[in-house]
Amino acid sequence: MTLNLCIGLAQLNPVVGDLEGNSRQVLAAARQAATAGVQVLVAPELVLWGYPPRDLLLLPRLLRQQQQALDALAPALPDNIRVLMGVVTPLADGRDCPLYNSAALVGNGCWRMVAAKRLLPSYDVFDERRYFRAGRRPGLVEIPLAGQHLRLAVTICEDLWADPRHPRQPTYDCDPVAELIPLAPDVMVNLSASPFAVGKQALRRELAAAAAARLGCPVVYVNQVGGNDELVFDGNSFVVDPQGAVALQLPSTRPATRWVHLELPDGRLPRGRMAQPAGSPMVVTSPQEELWKVLVLGLGDYARKCGFRSAVLGLSGGVDSALVACVAAAALGSRRLRGLLMPSSFSSPGSVADARALAQLLGMATTTVPILPLMEAFAQALVPALGKDPDGVTAENLQSRIRGTLLMAMANQEGRLLLSTGNKSELAVGYCTLYGDMNGGLAVIGDLYKTDVYRLCRWLNSPMARQQRRAAGLPTRGPLIPEDILNKPPSAELHPNQKDSDILPDYDVLDPILKQLVEQHHTPDQLIATGEDPALVQHIWSLLRRAEFKRRQAPPALKVSGRAFGMGWRMPIATC
Repeated sequence: MTLNLCIGLAQLNPVVGDLEGNSRQVLAAARQAATAGVQVLVAPELVLWGYPPRDLLLLPRLLRQQQQALDALAPALPDNIRVLMGVVTPLADGRDCPLYNSAALVGNGCWRMVAAKRLLPSYDVFDERRYFRAGRRPGLVEIPLAGQHLRLAVTICEDLWADPRHPRQPTYDCDPVAELIPLAPDVMVNLSASPFAVGKQALRRELAAAAAARLGCPVVYVNQVGGNDELVFDGNSFVVDPQGAVALQLPSTRPATRWVHLELPDGRLPRGRMAQPAGSPMVVTSPQEELWKVLVLGLGDYARKCGFRSAVLGLSGGVDSALVACVAAAALGSRRLRGLLMPSSFSSPGSVADARALAQLLGMATTTVPILPLMEAFAQALVPALGKDPDGVTAENLQSRIRGTLLMAMANQEGRLLLSTGNKSELAVGYCTLYGDMNGGLAVIGDLYKTDVYRLCRWLNSPMARQQRRAAGLPTRGPLIPEDILNKPPSAELHPNQKDSDILPDYDVLDPILKQLVEQHHTPDQLIATGEDPALVQHIWSLLRRAEFKRRQAPPALKVSGRAFGMGWRMPIATC
């Protein structure tokens, strides 16, 4: 007998710790889906808490609030729908890690836990073993539908990543998908909170398609969307049929509720069929477009969830501040953005003109505060302590710290979020100044190498970015970032005729080596063995290690790579 199932995907943007507000999001999605005849609605991992809740999980009052939220949600749901959603399940046995990262089935006026996460990641940005205990058995729930029973397999995020044909680190002692095979589910769902990283979307679909083939049933993958601190969740939820074809694809970087009709005949050879045109097919976007959308989402959510309505940044006429200004204008609106120009006697006239040209294109307000009088006052004040005028790196860093102080003063006075404009290359080698250009509440491009910055800027200036520029309210005709900014040699302009290449390798040389050291865990010896110049590799390695104390004091950076400087980077400062 054929079972006709209408299953919905609620791709939501929760606020960490706002259990009541997140519950309202689930209810709104359920009401929307119920009007379309959805029988089962799937929401993301830990959707009531937002991911990652971290040490909020240690607060008993929030566990009580979860109970209250679920008790209120269950009777408020429409009668004809059940919701499968990520929750926390307390364990009262007195053992360590007294929680499950779990899924609850809510409907018909009640709720119950139906599955616990089997695989608990504790690598990179994840630290789930600090809070959770691993589930011991496969998650399978039978749901009565129209006189029949839907056999729904439930997995949670990492449970999907143990396919032995797609080896990943770390390895696990069990394979949750394999353990579901003898249970013959009709559909498998995966509740996820999977942060964005370049190239990760294709890997998720590959793993889901492999699971669908192993189980002989469709796989429904529902991911969180939105920015939470330095992590950005891109959504991109989907449904695949047993042959791995995408039956439904949800949009990237925005909340959405969609549904699909599935026919589940005897023998479990189901066919995925879209419920309506609103369930769009798989959309393939360029890596640059996806990166742009993630940065805009991450900045916008960071500001909104932290209570900021406006932002300020230093405009130097360089490529980094130009890109940050564009992202901020798209995320917050140019009227809520302010740029501070702080020229010194070493600033080129072109840099000031380029900064003003960019601000005019974006329609953002600027203020110019020359720092030469402050430089002279600092120098005069330091003479008694130093016995001479500050010079060399000391004088250069003073300029950066003067600028950082001015920016912080504006942020404090006007209640703005200060955006740091440093990139990953600079942060890696310490080419940045503590309490100066590192000041800020968020490093928007702190996980982009310098070469990535140029690549994204050139895409932003191209016709391929026109649709995203239009959607963000940015000008669509001609270059958005003046070509003079992109064509000039990178320079901090802290002494006459300074160029970054005076003390650093060209970024085309530096960035590939940094990427192998930082993201691929290669050692200097491994790089030298591949033919890299030994002196160059050792120099970069030394700079990387010596800058650890700076990175420890840097603002959070939006994570877009496989390994970013931040919550997943745990290097010691004092080491041999």
